[in-house]
Amino acid sequence: MSRNYLADLPGLDPAWSRFVTAFDAEGTPRRWHVLDTGPSSDEPSAFVGTMLCVHGNPTWSYLWRRFLAAAPAGWRVVAVDQLGMGFSEPAAGTLAEPRGMQQRIDDLGHLTDALKITGPVVVVGHDWGGPISSGWALAHRDRLAGLVLANTAVHQPAGNAPPGLIRLVRAPALIKTLCVSTSAFVRGTTALSTPKPPKAVSDALAVPYPTPSARSRVGQFVADIPFEETHRSRPALDRVAEGLKELDVPVLLLRGTGDPVFREEHLNDLIARMPHADVHRYEGASHLVTEDAPDSAEHVWSWVRDRVTEPVAPESRSVADVAAEGLAPLWASVSDRVVDAEATAVVELETPSSDGDGQWAYGNRITFARLEQRIVDCAAGLIGQGVRHGDRVGLLVPPGIELTVAVYACWRIGAVIVVADAGLGAKGLLRALRGANLTHLIAVAKGLVLTRTLRLTGTRILAGELPGAAKRALGSDATLGEVEEVGRATPAPSPTPKPSDDCAILFTSGATGPSKGVLYRHDQLLAQAGLIKSTYDLSNDDRLVAAFAPFALYGPAIGIAAAVPAMDVTAPATLSATALAQACEALQATVVFASPAALRNVVETQATLNSEHREALTRLRLIMSAGAPVGVSLLREVAELAPNARLRTPYGMTEALPVADIDLPTLEQVGSGNGVCVGEPLAGVRVAISPLSFDGDVLVDGKLSTAPGVSGELCVSAAHVKQRYDRLWATERASSRTVGWHRTGDIAHLDEQGRIWVEGRRQHIVVTGEGECGIVTPVGLEQAAERLPEVSAAAVVGVGPLGAQRVVLVVVPAADDAGSGVLAPRAMTDAVRGLADVDVAAVLIIDEMPVDIRHQSKVDRTALAGWADRVLQGKRPRRP
Repeated sequence: MSRNYLADLPGLDPAWSRFVTAFDAEGTPRRWHVLDTGPSSDEPSAFVGTMLCVHGNPTWSYLWRRFLAAAPAGWRVVAVDQLGMGFSEPAAGTLAEPRGMQQRIDDLGHLTDALKITGPVVVVGHDWGGPISSGWALAHRDRLAGLVLANTAVHQPAGNAPPGLIRLVRAPALIKTLCVSTSAFVRGTTALSTPKPPKAVSDALAVPYPTPSARSRVGQFVADIPFEETHRSRPALDRVAEGLKELDVPVLLLRGTGDPVFREEHLNDLIARMPHADVHRYEGASHLVTEDAPDSAEHVWSWVRDRVTEPVAPESRSVADVAAEGLAPLWASVSDRVVDAEATAVVELETPSSDGDGQWAYGNRITFARLEQRIVDCAAGLIGQGVRHGDRVGLLVPPGIELTVAVYACWRIGAVIVVADAGLGAKGLLRALRGANLTHLIAVAKGLVLTRTLRLTGTRILAGELPGAAKRALGSDATLGEVEEVGRATPAPSPTPKPSDDCAILFTSGATGPSKGVLYRHDQLLAQAGLIKSTYDLSNDDRLVAAFAPFALYGPAIGIAAAVPAMDVTAPATLSATALAQACEALQATVVFASPAALRNVVETQATLNSEHREALTRLRLIMSAGAPVGVSLLREVAELAPNARLRTPYGMTEALPVADIDLPTLEQVGSGNGVCVGEPLAGVRVAISPLSFDGDVLVDGKLSTAPGVSGELCVSAAHVKQRYDRLWATERASSRTVGWHRTGDIAHLDEQGRIWVEGRRQHIVVTGEGECGIVTPVGLEQAAERLPEVSAAAVVGVGPLGAQRVVLVVVPAADDAGSGVLAPRAMTDAVRGLADVDVAAVLIIDEMPVDIRHQSKVDRTALAGWADRVLQGKRPRRP
């Protein structure tokens, strides 16, 4: 092999390639091939550290090319070709007696000695290279500074059969055919990738394996997978698996979630062995995670900088921990209201009655006294079912009494609730739960059916009643009622969680990408509930109707009655005026929380209201709406229905809610501007702007500013901001890279009064490269267009490459017969261009905007941009 030949492989510098002679495990000199950014001579050179990269099967050192290219100054990167793999010389072994794992660990040790790799060393392994690199790490603790494992495993968790794909390839009748005689296994590995790599990259990964002779070691690698207890490599694998439990260096675990080989339970097993590990899951990436997620190389180097070269020593007790001491627990407000024996805590609204009269029926009620008793019983029963402090409990229960009992019982024993609401859709919900490492599940029958593919290690509890056979068919260990009965009969003291303990994982809407799990501590949710209570002057006399189901859970934490109106909670726009009024009447409600889509449908269906319904709405003193920008015209219409209610729009996000607030009179007073005014920061909330500019091919952050008129990413600091994103280390690092601040992803500016004006999401800005900073934010132009009588809704998208994008405005026309997927009439286009202070390349018409699944209010601009691009290319447009 020549370096000139390597020059044809994309992304690989031929200067990295070198051959080294080193002994194998049996003491025989072997010729190894490595990619090495270090010196070409045999003399050692001073380095900050060395990154040692070990591939799996059937890849080679080319897999790590991005890691070599991204290496910071002072770091040496050595990516090895294991013996018989890539361009390294083969060593002894056959399909019947393959080269074993311990031999390969020893091989690697001799190679690093020959390369004069001393330390500190960060070891990176993928696939079967993971256990081998881990074995090297455990044998060289004096040199080890960190360990990175990507899509690998050291143990097959109990009750889990080996993945079918590997069982098929390893079958004695097929291993030679699939792995050696043909290139099926070699080529099949890259075929798993999502997205598919360029053909040149797929070919490069297969370059060392063109013939059966070259692929013979690929077959040996597969034969050495120790599924069986008696396999010759099983003792070595077990030693590594046990040794990792004692490893005290920084660890990073990477996973491509679409990998059919190493599944979620393999990641969970590694986390259980190394609970201090940082974790990042790349949603959608497959087996070759470093190929499917090109940013993984930069992420790993960022991790090395944070954890190895520039580590920040953790304080024994954070300032937040100290400040949280003495806080009342989340369930304290429920306990406090027990003395008020008849005070209603939760009301359930049923679906239309079966006699077909179309009326919504009042459902079950529960008092605070009864709720408190059920929570205590359920907590004791959950302990009896094996739920422990720190366990993660998934909840797939519709809003109402059962969900409230389950949530507060989990909190009482220190379990972490995982709430992936049905608004994410079945696919999004399952994706969220798979990544959350659930131990237990509490779900209605439909939820148990939906989650059959989840491999839980704990209990599956049915929220509801079913015949025994049906319950067993669903894999239910007990019903929630049975759990409470056991707890009532054998009460158990609940461990008291600390304010700094993990409390809940909530999920973002997924409007700008896959939904992210957001981890909160007890003190953070307490701060959130307290801020909501003080901001909106909520007292025991208030009663809340929450048309956004998760918000209903705040009621007991604040000590007020709550109900969810009879509606499809997965579709906010199904809230009718009658359903809202019925809920208000049943609860004697004073406060309503609903998304803009829900309120819009309430206004559109108000003709169905009778006098009693309208009377119930007049008793409201406060209506809150959030989840997306709320138009003044919509708020005015809602105000006509509830004339005594103050209309307020909280601003925030799953990671920090609320941040700011504004009411209807103030919205009318401030008028229009570049964006949506969301009000002033609330008490205890600090905000600042990180200015953005476009430099070359990247957006550059500036220093935080509170000066009026400066546009950039809005940053928030408050006691109720999230703890972190769950299992998304790189995402969390990006969002908190300014210490003490959460970067919201919203582009905004502050006005002279300190009010926040949101101009759009960071992902949705249009980077033209023209003008002062070459950045166009969407919301201001959209609002201006929507003031035209012929425009019902508008969205700005960018078409073209970053830095040379063109601004395109997509509108839903007020008239129903304007067509779709076509250029707007000349008069409309001219009117829009007359309002804009930027060049608008085109105005397109669409019949309906694509929106997020949860709130049904946030425009999916990513989908819309792709649609607009196809239209402008003259292609047949598919609905976004």
